Amino acid sequence: MPIRIPADLPAYEILRDEGVNVMSEETANRQEVRPLQIGLLNLMPKKEQTETQFARLIAASPIQIEFTLIRMTEHVAKNTSPQHMESFYRSFQDVKGEKFDGLIITGAPIEHLPFEQVSYWDEMQEVFEWTRTNVLSTFGVCWGGMAMIYHFHGVPKHMIDQKAFGCFRHKNLSPASPYLRGFSDDFVVPVSRWTEVRVEDTQKHKGLDILMHSDEVGPCLIEDKQNRALYIFNHLEYDRGTLKEEYDRDVAKGTAINVPKNYYPNDDPTQEPENRWRSHAHLLYGNWINEIYQTTNIDIEKILEGDSK
Repeated sequence: MPIRIPADLPAYEILRDEGVNVMSEETANRQEVRPLQIGLLNLMPKKEQTETQFARLIAASPIQIEFTLIRMTEHVAKNTSPQHMESFYRSFQDVKGEKFDGLIITGAPIEHLPFEQVSYWDEMQEVFEWTRTNVLSTFGVCWGGMAMIYHFHGVPKHMIDQKAFGCFRHKNLSPASPYLRGFSDDFVVPVSRWTEVRVEDTQKHKGLDILMHSDEVGPCLIEDKQNRALYIFNHLEYDRGTLKEEYDRDVAKGTAINVPKNYYPNDDPTQEPENRWRSHAHLLYGNWINEIYQTTNIDIEKILEGDSK
C-alpha cells in the first residue's frame, strides 16, 4: 500500500511521477485499515528535499502509512517558505499529546556546536524523553542520531580534522539483525559530516550494538534496544545529486572542500554521479517499517503494549 500524504505537498507529484505509490488523504479515508503513524521531525534547511527523500523510502513498504511533518516549535525555517511550513507542518508542542508508531529525526547543519549551545536543545531533549512514552520506534539520522545517543547515553561526538565526504564502503556486522535483512556483506553509503561517534565510546554502554561500520569513517548504524531506537550517522536517504549539490555549494562559496570520495566516476566532478546505495536505502527503511508493523498495536493508544492483531 502507498504512503498517505497531502495531494498538494510538493513531494506528492515528484513521487507519483517516479512511480512511487502515493495516496491522497481522501482516498486513504475510504480504506478500513489503520495506517502506521510515522512522523518526520525535519531539522534540515531544505525541507522539501528532505521530505521527499524520506517519503520515497518509507513509501516502498506494502503498508499504508500516514506521514506527519513536524518542526521545532520556536525555530523559524530560513530556507523554506512560511506558507509551506504553515500548510504542511505541525509544531512538536502541537503533536506531543499524540502517539506515533515511528519517528524519524533528521540531521541538522549545526554539528560544529556543542549540543547545549543549540538554540532548541531544551525542546530537543523534551522530544527525546517524549519518545520513551509516545513512540514505538525512533530513527535518529546524522546529527539527530548523535544528539539522541548523547542524550540517552552520554556518548560524545568528536570533531574530525577533515570532512568525511563521499561514498564509503561499509560492513554488515549483524547479518541476523531484522533491520539488515537482505543486506550485502559490503555496501556503499553516502557520508557528509564534520563529526564522528567512536567505537570505544559506544562500547562503554550495554545495549548499544553497532550494526554497520566503515573502516574509514567509523560506526554508521547503531541499535539502542533500551530506547527502541536506531541511530544512523550517514545518509542512505540521499538522492544521487545531493552530495554534488553540497560540493557545488561549497565551491561557489570558496569554502575549502575535497571532491567527495568515490562519488563521481573516476573522482571527476565534471562527470555525472551514480546512485550506488539506493537498494540498501530501501532495504533499511523497509525493514524498519516492517519491524514496527510486526510489533505495534492495532490501537494507536496502546502501541507500547505490543501486538493485539
